[in-house]
Amino acid sequence: LITLGMIGFAAVNANNAANYGARMGSVAQSAQASVASNHALNMLSAAPVGTYAVGVSGGGAPGDLIIVQVSYAVPNYFQGLTAFFGADSPDKFTGDAYSYFRQEGW
Repeated sequence: LITLGMIGFAAVNANNAANYGARMGSVAQSAQASVASNHALNMLSAAPVGTYAVGVSGGGAPGDLIIVQVSYAVPNYFQGLTAFFGADSPDKFTGDAYSYFRQEGW
């Protein structure tokens, strides 16, 4: 249950950061990808669980789609315990969160 809670927490953090980054990038008047990435990373800096990576693509002209991807990884602290019972489990759990916004036009 502890591991599942950490995975859920990391997934929610990644999703919220992707949404916030994409929204901030969509309203920026210049350097949309940089703005989106910086805002997503700032949100994730306070997340105490997991490791995160942010990727941004798109943007540049009004109406262009800005895509923010936040990848997360959570260590599996119970991997040794599952091996004791003959089960196999990964050393970490990973996932991705995506958010899509259209760039605003001025």
